[in-house]
Amino acid sequence: MTRTATIERKTKETDIVIQINLDGKGKADIVTTIPFLDHMLTLLAKHGFIDLTVQGRGDTDVDYHHLVEDMGICLGEALKEALGDKKGIARYGSATVPMDESLCGVTMDISGRPYLIFNADFGNKTIKDFDPLLFGEFFKAVSDHSGMTLHINVMYGNNPHHVIESVFKAFARSLNKAVSMDSRISGVMSTKGTL
Repeated sequence: MTRTATIERKTKETDIVIQINLDGKGKADIVTTIPFLDHMLTLLAKHGFIDLTVQGRGDTDVDYHHLVEDMGICLGEALKEALGDKKGIARYGSATVPMDESLCGVTMDISGRPYLIFNADFGNKTIKDFDPLLFGEFFKAVSDHSGMTLHINVMYGNNPHHVIESVFKAFARSLNKAVSMDSRISGVMSTKGTL
């Protein structure tokens, strides 16, 4: 079974193509025109053992918001398509990852029920010219479009770069667990018989 997907999204604000392989080796080819977003998506691929190719551009002369949010939409749709009927997946994933002084825990349930808890305080700091609060919009879009219950809790951290890096690494490791196949699971991991 091949767990791959290609998602294209073209609007008046953004133009994005994402290819994903859930059973990859962590290879990444990411070009979004936002260097910090490229860095985070590369971390996602590496630490989630996902092969990820992303080509994206948008009206970043206006703001980074549209491109970041639409990137989350596309990633969520790609995850949903690649997972297909979700038969045999572990469904739940949880990971806590440090990045120097920062610590983040991410727990998810690929349940078909989107819900996001995003507890992160960046103290009105930016990363170069990037507003890290945009990652709240990114993960909301991922949750909504993949059908994932997603809890992101930054326990502490001062440096916004370290904080969001711990978020992406914890998300990646949690996702890797949730999408992993378990031969003991017959059908889907639900007493309802559907996810």
